[in-house]
Amino acid sequence: MKQKNKKDIGLGAKPPKGVCNNSKCPWHGNLKVRGRIFRGRVVSSKGKNTAIVKWDYYTYIRKYERYERRNTKIAAHNPECISAVVGDAVRIAECRPLSKSKSFVVVEKI
Repeated sequence: MKQKNKKDIGLGAKPPKGVCNNSKCPWHGNLKVRGRIFRGRVVSSKGKNTAIVKWDYYTYIRKYERYERRNTKIAAHNPECISAVVGDAVRIAECRPLSKSKSFVVVEKI
């Protein structure tokens, strides 16, 4: 079987060492990444080719003159060549909608 060459996806991300034949992979398939880029930690990878990525941020509350800690969880496509597991720090990038809940793809492990 012929291996596909890795292409440059334009984010300055390092290409993965693994190889996959998935068309929804930004490195080996034909998925284009555009839009927002986030950095977070994988909290679940139980779904097939899916990783739930979470990150914390702070919001200022004017009434109390203090900051409040909040978090966000997003489902992202997890290609076989990257295969991030629970606890990995990853970078995710926005792409076209891949399913009902997935509009992001894991681009690299950090």
